[in-house]
Amino acid sequence: MAHILAEGLDIEFPLYHVGARSLKKRLLSRTGLRLRTDQSNRVVVSALRGLSFHIERGERVALVGHNGAGKTTLLRTLAGIYEPVAGRLEVDGQIGSLIDPSAGIDMDSTGRENIQLRCLFRGLSAAESQEKVEEIGAFSGLGTFLDVPIRTYSAGMSVRLSFAIATMIEPQILLMDEWLAAGDADFQKQAQGRLEQLVTDADILVLATHSMDTARTWCSRAIRLESGRIVADGPVEDVVGKAEEPAAQAIKAA
Repeated sequence: MAHILAEGLDIEFPLYHVGARSLKKRLLSRTGLRLRTDQSNRVVVSALRGLSFHIERGERVALVGHNGAGKTTLLRTLAGIYEPVAGRLEVDGQIGSLIDPSAGIDMDSTGRENIQLRCLFRGLSAAESQEKVEEIGAFSGLGTFLDVPIRTYSAGMSVRLSFAIATMIEPQILLMDEWLAAGDADFQKQAQGRLEQLVTDADILVLATHSMDTARTWCSRAIRLESGRIVADGPVEDVVGKAEEPAAQAIKAA
């Protein structure tokens, strides 16, 4: 059964170009930065610190917090892009990642070749790959441009193809960095329907977003991050309400 379990999860990034002792001292004295020295005397950024949570099948979880809070880092960790330096992470279920829809696109290959490569990566058979080529080609509306190198595409055509390829997945665990909007008005309507179906069919949704309306619409639970730590975890309305309080107080004070 699909689930995600994190216990004491830490993610760190070494700063290899910070070599001067005086520079290290100045950086480490900046309390606003999540920096420390590790056992090898390297300066490292503590991106995520001591995260513990359990997401079960059927849950729709919003990751909320300011820029730099750690939302995207957590998504990439769940996707297997980043390796924890401490703690335990267990992700059970097929993962679909919409963190960066254009990731992995080869600009010198044609649209058709890019679709085939993605199918090969996902282990689809030749027959299944051909079905996906036809499906994605029709959905993107590229016509004969499907057999033209992507570097010749307009920005709108690239967005259409990237979105169509990224959403060809049918995952148990869907990871999203913001709610996607793709292409012109007509295509956005089509894309919205496909995205909603993808979210509905997934066993688990983890959505990083700055939009409280999006969190309320699609999620029942929210995890609020600050400086790489979890500061709130509960029903979305409770956590989102807490996130909005400081902003509301600032408006009243003004």
